[in-house]
Amino acid sequence: MSTIGTIYLRGKTWWVRYYSQGKEHRESAGSQFKHDAERLPKRREGEIAEGKVPGVYYDRIHFDGLAQDYLRDYRLSGRRSITKARRLVYCLSQSFAGMRITQITTSVPKLVDNAATAQKIIPLKQR
Repeated sequence: MSTIGTIYLRGKTWWVRYYSQGKEHRESAGSQFKHDAERLPKRREGEIAEGKVPGVYYDRIHFDGLAQDYLRDYRLSGRRSITKARRLVYCLSQSFAGMRITQITTSVPKLVDNAATAQKIIPLKQR
């Protein structure tokens, strides 16, 4: 048992329950072995200390999926600036299509070229 959370058996699989920012999180350890489940709360505690969201694996998220979700949100919200959002996604897609979001940083050289392209495509009034 860990100080950050508790482990418990559910069927044949061990599960972990812990708290982060006042919210309860339950997560399968994905193992039938107790010692694997005992390590998980410690790993999550480290992630929380680093400021990461526990249980969210950002390295699995790609730019393309994030861009689709962004545009879907604009459509469902009925925002009038959907045209501008599409243009921005198009410009950013020129540099970041297919990349994982963990690979996108401010040091990516294509970002500067992309910003210049966005300024040419989007009229000044709409920015």
